[in-house]
Amino acid sequence: MFTGIIQAVGDIARAEQRGGDVRLVIDVGTLDLGDVAAGDSLCVSGVCLTAVKIDGAGFAADVSVETLSCTTLGLLKSGDRVNLEKSLRLADRLGGHLVSGHVDGIGRAVSVESDARSQRWRFEVPAALARYIAAKGSICIDGVSLTVNDVDANCFGVNLIPHTMAMTTFQYKRVGDAVNIEVDLVARYLERLHSGVTT
Repeated sequence: MFTGIIQAVGDIARAEQRGGDVRLVIDVGTLDLGDVAAGDSLCVSGVCLTAVKIDGAGFAADVSVETLSCTTLGLLKSGDRVNLEKSLRLADRLGGHLVSGHVDGIGRAVSVESDARSQRWRFEVPAALARYIAAKGSICIDGVSLTVNDVDANCFGVNLIPHTMAMTTFQYKRVGDAVNIEVDLVARYLERLHSGVTT
């Protein structure tokens, strides 16, 4: 479990093809891995991955075919920047919202406008995801916890303050770029309860 508060921006050192899936080797930059061991979870641009190997500069993680099919991780290449967050401990502050790292789908940036010192971004998502997004609700974009400003059909808007821009990969994003989207956990469970499905 994560909070959506990015702790560092890292770089893809290598993306190795391995029998149909991929092993990512990630340079973590300023992120302290002193309390991380092989087998621990880290959030990489919104995707929960298991560290299979750790060294002084970073870690390696295997990405399954399923994860490659529903996230942007399959598009990553050497040098690409990624948002990083270590898993939440029970004693940690929950500064964002509860993020599972289980990406629901891929969205796309459709516009960026200045708003005083901030920026207003709009994203388009598949119709199947749009129903879970509500104005003033929480959304996770590439691992970043954000508040939804407004929703219109399959598009929604968020506001990015200067700090968020400076501390995440949003500083490198452009209109047209694909992003990982995780809807609020509560919305998923409410739909399940509302549908009346029983096990």
